[in-house]
Amino acid sequence: MVTSEYEHRIAARFATFDQDGNGYIDREDFSGAAKALLAEFDTRARSDKGQALYGGAEAFWQGMAGIADRDGDQRITRGEFVNGAVKRLRDNPDRFAEIARPFLHAVLAVAGGDGDGAVGVEETVRVLRVLGVPEEQAGSAAAALDADGDGRIGEEEVMGAFARYFTVPE
Repeated sequence: MVTSEYEHRIAARFATFDQDGNGYIDREDFSGAAKALLAEFDTRARSDKGQALYGGAEAFWQGMAGIADRDGDQRITRGEFVNGAVKRLRDNPDRFAEIARPFLHAVLAVAGGDGDGAVGVEETVRVLRVLGVPEEQAGSAAAALDADGDGRIGEEEVMGAFARYFTVPE
């Protein structure tokens, strides 16, 4: 049962991961997100960037399952997600960011394409849309990530924002 505003917010984030909308998070949600991102950025799955993205998605899945899949069935229910995020990550948001790092690093490489570890605001909007964020929210989120206004969003900015989005109550 969701009992606090924080837990309610974390429960709402569940849909971000449940890419296929079947009511639980599993490996296919992560590989499906990778496949959709590769299609959006016209990147071959067998390329170095494609393989890194699939590898990052698998690492992210393994990390999430290790934190939240309490019954070991290789599926994370909404309750398991809320429990995992609230009980294990609220006090250590950096841990959450670290399990996501290989995936997010590979996403930046696919979306940015130039190897400098940063992406443009427009590419960030495209990534967020592919991952299920509504257009208006994707645009405002990308603009907020570009705090210095240089039009580029780096890995550390993405990592920090990602961790805060899922673990900080405000």
